[in-house]
Amino acid sequence: MEILRHIILFLHSKKNSLALFAVTVLGIIGVLSAKNVMMTSNTVGDRELPVYCVETQEPKIALTFDAAWGNEDTKQILDILAEEQVHVTFFMTGGWIESFPEDVKAIYQAGHELGNHSENHKHMPQLSTQDMEQEIMKAHDKVKKLTNYDMKVFRPPYGDYSNDVVKTVKKCGY
Repeated sequence: MEILRHIILFLHSKKNSLALFAVTVLGIIGVLSAKNVMMTSNTVGDRELPVYCVETQEPKIALTFDAAWGNEDTKQILDILAEEQVHVTFFMTGGWIESFPEDVKAIYQAGHELGNHSENHKHMPQLSTQDMEQEIMKAHDKVKKLTNYDMKVFRPPYGDYSNDVVKTVKKCGY
């Protein structure tokens, strides 16, 4: 957890590409909060692309966490983020939401973005459109029931996507 504190302190002290490089090297990059910017995906030729970055008026970096397994570090992560006044996005699976509902509420109450990481962490392109919708909406409905919050950002498990995944995610309101 000390590495998280060092990353946040470093990012606070640097407002340049070196900070972005440090975050990239440590594998902690993601999308900016849907609360702060309008995000759209692009099409290149016949390929649907997810959102990889957004333009902002000032340099910004988004920190994200995947919550798909345990919760051993959640409290400490939330404490460090609060102490450093940093907000992040937590991408949660349905199983994690179900196993740790109090953590979901704590993340939400702390003002962090709640993101969808699917119900069962499956390779989305291997599923039918109907199964993709269920994977997205089951996790969505669990968070909605706990917090009354409609998630707006989705991270496909394994970073695995296809045209059908992008279109289905949009159809689900993400």
